[in-house]
Amino acid sequence: MITNFKTNLYNTAGNASDFGDLFIPRALFSDGGLWLWGRGTNGQLGDNTVANKSSPVQTVSGGNNWKLVAGGVYHTAALKTDGTLWSWGRGTNGNLGDNTIVSKSSPVQTVSGGTNWKLVSGGYMYTAAIKTDGTLWTWGINTDGRLGNNTITDKSSPIQTVSGGTNWKSLSCAYGGMASIKTDGTLWLWGRNAYGQCGNNSITPRSSPVQTVSGGTNWKSVDYGLAHCAAIKTDGTLWTWGQGTNGQLGDSTLANKSSPVQTVSGGTNWKLVASGFYHTAAIKTDGTLWAWGSNINGQLGNNAITAISSPVQTVSGGTNWKLIDAGGYNTSCIKTDGTLWLWGKNGYGQLGDNTTANKSSPVQTVSAGTNWNLLGCGTYHSAAIKDDNF
Repeated sequence: MITNFKTNLYNTAGNASDFGDLFIPRALFSDGGLWLWGRGTNGQLGDNTVANKSSPVQTVSGGNNWKLVAGGVYHTAALKTDGTLWSWGRGTNGNLGDNTIVSKSSPVQTVSGGTNWKLVSGGYMYTAAIKTDGTLWTWGINTDGRLGNNTITDKSSPIQTVSGGTNWKSLSCAYGGMASIKTDGTLWLWGRNAYGQCGNNSITPRSSPVQTVSGGTNWKSVDYGLAHCAAIKTDGTLWTWGQGTNGQLGDSTLANKSSPVQTVSGGTNWKLVASGFYHTAAIKTDGTLWAWGSNINGQLGNNAITAISSPVQTVSGGTNWKLIDAGGYNTSCIKTDGTLWLWGKNGYGQLGDNTTANKSSPVQTVSAGTNWNLLGCGTYHSAAIKDDNF
């Protein structure tokens, strides 16, 4: 959840990447301009204000050379086409990476500078990014060791994980932990582990990367929610672990699991998956869309608000769902016709339908259009890129 245009989406396009959890509404439109909307009380919209916005606004930087964007709960990070990395919003734990603990309402570069940033992901008061050389860097709050550097000390400028290496391929940040897949297909997790979300058959926090107990070299994509993870293997099977008290693991129970389990649906035709705070959503290779877990805000899109512990289809049905992302309490999806649909919590206007009312079935953004290509969600946001931006 918590990808600016998720790993699984880029895997689909043949690129291995994950931009983490977007918690602030923002989007890259067709001209490459960067737009944001929703909660802005910490300057996370980058428009030099601390006001909420129910319709898209551009960052004060403007420009049409924005490439990728990711949001944390209270901050945003983005890459430009020149490979530079920028961030803004709440910075009280050093999560902007500019060697300060000062919030910024307009974009600033990380102290590392450089033009070789490739991927970025934002979590709760911390940020992670991969460079073109395959190295992985983290900064910000370090409670429970979420920076992966074998300490619990906050860092206001980028540092490498203790694992080092130049074979990091994708990443997904969450509330208190991180997941990453290497180029060899191995899956690594670290940080908070109270519900077994590290997948290593324990509930002990990890301040350095550990492999899931499943091991293996066939992990394809992973997405980290609040305290649970979901991942797809190259064989098309779907696995979940961590907190399950709302049915978000999809195994027909409300129990936590500290090692990966398959959803009750089983099967080898899972294509994309996204994790929200307490729900999960996924698309199969036949283009059908399924969701499970908490539904108090209608985030399962089945026209109800009752939690479900096994996969159900959205009321829209259909076999033309193409891309998906899950926010904290909402879900976004793009269809094969290029239309963008959202549902769930909408208190800050994060569904983009010019209202603040929750929706338990899919609605289109007021922008409409049929050229939406990539998307992202966060706790109080939605984000998307139009296909003519690439």
